[in-house]
Amino acid sequence: MAKQQLEDRAKAKNVGPLRQLMPFLKPYAKLMWGALGALILTAGLSLSFPLVVRGVIDGFSKDNLAEIDQVFIYAILIAGALAIGTALRFYLVTRLGERVIADIRQAVYTKVIGMSPVFYEKIMTGEVLSRLTTDTTLILSVISSSISVALRNVLMFIGGLGFMLFTSAYLTGLVLLTVPLIIVPIVVFGRRLRNLSRESQDRIADSSGMASETLLAAQTVQAYTHETQSRDKYDALVEAGFETAKKRIITRSIMTASIIFLVFTGIVTVLWMGTGVVQRGEMGAGQLVQFVIYSVMVAGAVGALSEIWGELQRAAGATERLVELINAEDPIVDPTAPADLQAPISGEINFKNVTFHYPARPKVAALSGFNLHIKAGETVALVGPSGAGKSTIFQLLMRFYEPTEGEIMLEGHALADLSLEDMRSQMALVPQDPVIFATSAMENIRFGRPEATDTEVIEAAKAAAAHEFLSKLPEGYDSYVGERGVMLSGGQKQRIAIARAILRDAPVLLLDEATSALDAESERAVQKAVEAMAVERTTLIIAHRLATVKKADRIVVFDEGKVVAEGTHDELVAANGLYARLAKLQFTEGQLG
Repeated sequence: MAKQQLEDRAKAKNVGPLRQLMPFLKPYAKLMWGALGALILTAGLSLSFPLVVRGVIDGFSKDNLAEIDQVFIYAILIAGALAIGTALRFYLVTRLGERVIADIRQAVYTKVIGMSPVFYEKIMTGEVLSRLTTDTTLILSVISSSISVALRNVLMFIGGLGFMLFTSAYLTGLVLLTVPLIIVPIVVFGRRLRNLSRESQDRIADSSGMASETLLAAQTVQAYTHETQSRDKYDALVEAGFETAKKRIITRSIMTASIIFLVFTGIVTVLWMGTGVVQRGEMGAGQLVQFVIYSVMVAGAVGALSEIWGELQRAAGATERLVELINAEDPIVDPTAPADLQAPISGEINFKNVTFHYPARPKVAALSGFNLHIKAGETVALVGPSGAGKSTIFQLLMRFYEPTEGEIMLEGHALADLSLEDMRSQMALVPQDPVIFATSAMENIRFGRPEATDTEVIEAAKAAAAHEFLSKLPEGYDSYVGERGVMLSGGQKQRIAIARAILRDAPVLLLDEATSALDAESERAVQKAVEAMAVERTTLIIAHRLATVKKADRIVVFDEGKVVAEGTHDELVAANGLYARLAKLQFTEGQLG
């Protein structure tokens, strides 16, 4: 992760961010109260054990076997109740933790899957995945374990301290004198531990992001023999994470050692003083043993709380990171009162004086003062050199980005006044790099219209010249095509993407180099399908191939974000401008026609 991004993030100064989990916990109040009840029960039963031990010791001094037997029976009953209460507490808090984490993961995914590309310019996909996995696992540990243990130890501390006061106020006073000494290392080391915990999570996110990026491009990495450099970079990120984790572990170890030493030194001192009290006859042996056991319980509670404090701080950092995602603001939002887009639309599109800068390149205009009116049912080809702004037209039309200036109209409505779902449902996009999901070929095509029948999917595949190769797969349309379609060729992936768009049956069709990976025969078949679709649709085509461009109703030529010419193929060739040069170089290899 970039250093600036790390600096921009708010630091978790305490465990306060854990309060942001409350909206996820509230729906399960019954589980929470049940777990709290079981927790109080088990803590109370645990606190009763020193009284049993005192009864046994005092019973020996009285030489009363019947009383001793009764004490042991009570001990067995308490043990049974403690076992049942502990099991119930474990079940309730673990179930609560799993349910809440499932809800958090769903909330985060629901948010990020709808975020515009602007969001992903600022954060790597791998880091989002790290937050969905590593951070939620940390929170799960806290909800289903740490908070429960922390509350139990708080009860043990308070209850134990109360019984200590009841047993001997004098010895309790001596114990309390050691408390300030114990708090000092918790405060001093806790602050550093908190910062290191947050940094440790960021380092994990760095390595996850890098791994995700390179694994998704494994073929490119291998093709350029970049494995060694990728391994070295990943190793460096992992080592950086390890070094941070090592600092955190050392800090926590020193803190734990300091607290344990101070706590048990205090207990030994109190026991030493207590021996004199017993010898003077001011306290019985059973009372002293009872006091010492309560002291150990209180000391153990303090020690456990010091350890849990570190876990809570780590979870607070993780919560902060997840809530960052849930609360992230997207510049592309639905209007408060969307205009009524009466579907199906005719497909009229109008770009009015549109200027646009990508957020990552604020000083370079991808489009500048761009105007274009596309009539309903018209087929328009967008032509120009790479970087001229052709694909940006599609990005703005799908409202993945907002124009810096100007306005885009669909069916007489500004895009910003329309519901994103309503507006995008009227469009079918075939991107230059077709996206294939790790499922069957049938489901990949059905992605265009989830409610479509198998017959409709097959008809769309036939129209896209995909039926023949799909039928020959081992399991036909039900064949698994691998992650990102790795089991398919580039042309096969494009045909599936085109079939998906055909199945969507939207009034506006956007084709971004949709036939670039097809062989001549497949291209002719797909071209016929596209022409058939374009008859009743508004179609925008980004293409370099002459066969596709020549048949458009109109060709719009771009250069440096501006329209430099438009007309039919013959008109533009006759004008002998940029289009003629592009046609000579790219379309016909020097032969105009």
